[in-house]
Amino acid sequence: MGRGDLTNAEWERLEPLLPLGGARGGRWNDHRMVINGVFYRARTGVPWRDLPERFGSWVTIYKRHRRWSADGTWDRLLAVVQAAEDAAGRVDWEVSVDSTTVRAHQHAAGAPGAPPPVVAQKGGPRDKAGRSGMAEPACPVGGGGQAGECSGRSRGGFSTKIHLSADGRCRPLSVLITPGQHGDSPQFRPVLEAICVPRLGPGRPRRRPDSVSADKAYSSRANRTYLRRRKIRHTIPEPRDQRANRRRRGSAGGRPTGFDAERPKKRNVVERAINRLKNFRAVATRYDKRAYIYRGTILVATLVIWLRV
Repeated sequence: MGRGDLTNAEWERLEPLLPLGGARGGRWNDHRMVINGVFYRARTGVPWRDLPERFGSWVTIYKRHRRWSADGTWDRLLAVVQAAEDAAGRVDWEVSVDSTTVRAHQHAAGAPGAPPPVVAQKGGPRDKAGRSGMAEPACPVGGGGQAGECSGRSRGGFSTKIHLSADGRCRPLSVLITPGQHGDSPQFRPVLEAICVPRLGPGRPRRRPDSVSADKAYSSRANRTYLRRRKIRHTIPEPRDQRANRRRRGSAGGRPTGFDAERPKKRNVVERAINRLKNFRAVATRYDKRAYIYRGTILVATLVIWLRV
């Protein structure tokens, strides 16, 4: 067994969850070898063609990763592992939210049939009345034709932004991607709504954290209203300009947001979760042309984190 390969205990957890049939009705062989190849590529970032021969044909490994990224197999594997951890009481539901920008390698450009990357515009998107601040949609998961394949042009070049929520043990609970120039605040609600940890027994999946922490980038009246409506305790610092504007409006500005200075000290868990994700070189630099394949690579890294932390 090579460094980073599935251990026997990890394989016993994943084997019953894997699909049996291939595209033509036959049985897939060597799931374990293929998964080890995907793990190796996510960890090292090597081109698919340069995978060591001990994993078998690189074409098989790439095609299976591409298929499982598209049909939600990686999502299902991650959900089952998260459900087992939650049933054992090992999930800390003090959730933190943040984002990180990833540079896109030149090999990530030029996806066939993809529209040109979204160009950053001053002031962001606007509605018909010319008002700014409209929510920027996250890139969907699936086939081609996505909005710029979640590759945005900014001062640093082409980039993709990873938005995620993390539990108190520095493990990602939900992940979505957008072009690199998209703002953080419009993705706050989609990130929280993407949290879905199934129950091993009867009952609905758990979607509501005990509390949420975030930085000033997520401070907005819409986000706070959303959290209050879902009865989620939260700690989001209020920027100085928003605080001054609220005071200037008097009673019409609403009540002070309230701020617990102790709880934000735990918000570094999401920074540490991002650090763990970026230890996988295929996540720290985007090499995948298609957005759904790159998201699948992020899910592979997340799955490894949940299996081993």
